[in-house]
Amino acid sequence: MKDTIFLETFGDSSINRVLDFLVVNEDFDYSMTDIAAQSGVGYSTLKLFWNKLEKNRIVMQTRVVGRAKMYRICLENPVVKKFRDFYWETTKQKIRSEINKEEVITV
Repeated sequence: MKDTIFLETFGDSSINRVLDFLVVNEDFDYSMTDIAAQSGVGYSTLKLFWNKLEKNRIVMQTRVVGRAKMYRICLENPVVKKFRDFYWETTKQKIRSEINKEEVITV
């Protein structure tokens, strides 16, 4: 799995991987199994901090499909909205910085 700009900047921890995945894929809901697999975090590791994410309304359950509960990032939470803005602004700044470096080299 290739690290994103967010992970390169703020560290490749399990919770950062999960948040990274959820922000990038905010339009869809996923089971905990899918979140673990897609973010590159072990399922048992995800379970260690999942309740805290739910309790703090960082993630929310959207529906049940068969026996699987589906979740997505909770964009109704103002803190999560700010985090998402911070995530994308961090990414934009890094990209701008890289573009400016390339322009200096080619000029």
